[in-house]
Amino acid sequence: MQTDDPEIGALREALGLSPENTPLRRLLAEKLLARGWFEEAERELRAVLDRDPADSAAKIALARAFDAQGKRSHALALLEVLCEGPAAAAAALLLLARMLSASGQKSAARRAYLRAVEKDPACADPALALELGAMPAAQPPPPPRETARGEGGADRADGEEDPPAPTEAAAERPREGFSAVGGMEDVKEEIRLKIILPLQKPEIYRAYGKESGGGILLYGPPGCGKTALARATAAEVSGAFLPVGLNDVLDMWIGNSEKQLHALFEQARRSTPCVLFFDEVDALGASRGDMRHSSGRHLINQFLHEMDGIGGTNTGVLVLAATNAPWHVDPAFRRPGRFDRIVFVPPPDAPARAEILRIHVRGKPVQDLDFDKLAAKTEGWSGADLRGLVDRAVEAKLRAAMATGRIAPLVTKDLLAAAKDASPTTQEWFATARNYALYANEGGLYDPILAYLKLKK
Repeated sequence: MQTDDPEIGALREALGLSPENTPLRRLLAEKLLARGWFEEAERELRAVLDRDPADSAAKIALARAFDAQGKRSHALALLEVLCEGPAAAAAALLLLARMLSASGQKSAARRAYLRAVEKDPACADPALALELGAMPAAQPPPPPRETARGEGGADRADGEEDPPAPTEAAAERPREGFSAVGGMEDVKEEIRLKIILPLQKPEIYRAYGKESGGGILLYGPPGCGKTALARATAAEVSGAFLPVGLNDVLDMWIGNSEKQLHALFEQARRSTPCVLFFDEVDALGASRGDMRHSSGRHLINQFLHEMDGIGGTNTGVLVLAATNAPWHVDPAFRRPGRFDRIVFVPPPDAPARAEILRIHVRGKPVQDLDFDKLAAKTEGWSGADLRGLVDRAVEAKLRAAMATGRIAPLVTKDLLAAAKDASPTTQEWFATARNYALYANEGGLYDPILAYLKLKK
């Protein structure tokens, strides 16, 4: 650290006379952070927390120091704990929103940002709000007459149109089953046992008092094939595939989100067998303990009622959901009869990576590709990473073909060269998941993560 800064020198001299003065040490840490001396700031903040483990301001500053040094997983783990419950500080929530957004977890970031602004409107960040889609739309002043209040603050004057009726989602009829999804045999077997075989052999399941239907929650790093598995499941049962996103459910009018969710389940019940797939389910089924608005809790309650089959049978409705953040999903979803199978979808292993690469090079000019060698060089890569690898190699070949006028096939060294310029995108997810698996693993839910990382508690 530089020693010619008079302000830092004065603070250190004062601390030498009063080493137990934690506010003074925290001030020194803040000054170090402002000057970009992050390692020194981390040391001082750890010293503050050794003396006062409940100092939330020091914890927030320590998260900033972690993030500035590239230790984002440490920062996120610290902030997640700080932001639990209704007493979370707005500053911690805002910092969490920024870090989650930078990590690509937009839904969780949006929730944290909205909680921060609700607690302290002064911490609003228009640029972040725009990035997260949390910028409130401008509303004209309401007319001076009786109005009906809509969810999110929208006003509807008497005599105006009612909220729109629920609409049907676009259903698909996938044709490619599990054979089109490389690897993940253990996950496929879970889906077969829970979802596919009850439809194919109903008499055996009825003998044991089991009906077709139920739910599986797939979790894991992004890009590892959760959506592809759900779509392939529909093909395996020759059924409809009904993908549901946030825009298919959320509505500005009070009660309309619940109506839309009910309509989607009814559409699935009319189309059995049907795979009803909820992507980013943590955005719809976030923990109710983190919510301040009753509208969000009502939506989750409606979701739980639909999964329980209240008001309609779910026989033949196969509910699959995917999330990158299972720690944000309300625990009530994990009760029997709901998502009673929580399945970890890891990055593909070596044989699966080889198979995924074979799938992605189909129809392209190739010559003597050593898929086993390529698989060995892509440890930890997701299916999406492997698709990007093939795309980059193809782009390099296209540039060469444009220059020479000759079409040359893809060879092993082309893909190896493309792999040198990239790294697996799953690393950051595992850095965050590791902390949950080690320190918030109630009931062994995240044991598969520990097994994958070869860690012991």
